[in-house]
Amino acid sequence: MTLVVVFCHATWVKGPRHVVIIGRESKRVDRLKDRVAFVTGASRGIGYATARRLAEEGAKVCMADIDAEGVAKAAGELSEGSLEAFGVGVDVSNREQVERAIAETAERYGHLDILVNNAGVIRDNMLFKMSDEDWQTVMDVHLKGAFLCSRAAQTYMVEQKYGRIINLSSTSALGNRGQANYSAAKAGLQGFTKTLAIELGRYGVTCNAIAPGFIETEMTRATAQRMGVPFEAFVQGAAQQIPVGRTGKPEDIAAAILFFASEEAGFVSGQVLYVAGGPKD
Repeated sequence: MTLVVVFCHATWVKGPRHVVIIGRESKRVDRLKDRVAFVTGASRGIGYATARRLAEEGAKVCMADIDAEGVAKAAGELSEGSLEAFGVGVDVSNREQVERAIAETAERYGHLDILVNNAGVIRDNMLFKMSDEDWQTVMDVHLKGAFLCSRAAQTYMVEQKYGRIINLSSTSALGNRGQANYSAAKAGLQGFTKTLAIELGRYGVTCNAIAPGFIETEMTRATAQRMGVPFEAFVQGAAQQIPVGRTGKPEDIAAAILFFASEEAGFVSGQVLYVAGGPKD
């Protein structure tokens, strides 16, 4: 006897706070109802996809980016879709700008629950060609930026005894040719994540990290350009090295961030989740 179980897209499962549709068009909504999120590097790529996903799940989102015009436009796109979001120009390596933007978000909505440290830059080069500025710029944006944003956000999270901090690391933390600065910064974020988990856990604040593999973004497009390789060929070559047979999309990372940002992840802290389509050989 053969048993076949079919899950139809019209099957509904009701939960205490949301409705889930099981099947091809599955989507959970309102998992973050009444939550407030601050997402850096949100004008495009992973940051934009994350802001959109959190907003779709009911969160009110401050989208921060050094590109003030770009992030204002991005936030406008979400607002036009009836999502709650606003954009603010922020250099995450500037303490005053960070603290002002975090405070503005908390004052606007009354609290701050979720911080996603996504802002990043690359200044790839071989070690003997890497300048002091190349090194320092990457450290300032990734490490100092995450430090400044987390320090400012935890003030509100500790007081309310609830918070979610999600840092964006990378598979490059394991080492990658031509990325001594980026690899060091992304590895540093993993240590930073585990330390915050230890320090803030008693206050109901969790801290976790996502380590993406190859994701199709402007950053990977810039890498292909630097290497003199057409982006399509670059993507195809990368996909051949990934067990699931494809490269990642910003939405793949946003989905993982959503889990860490949710209430269901309250017993998960200090973890680094590699979202890379499988391990390398």
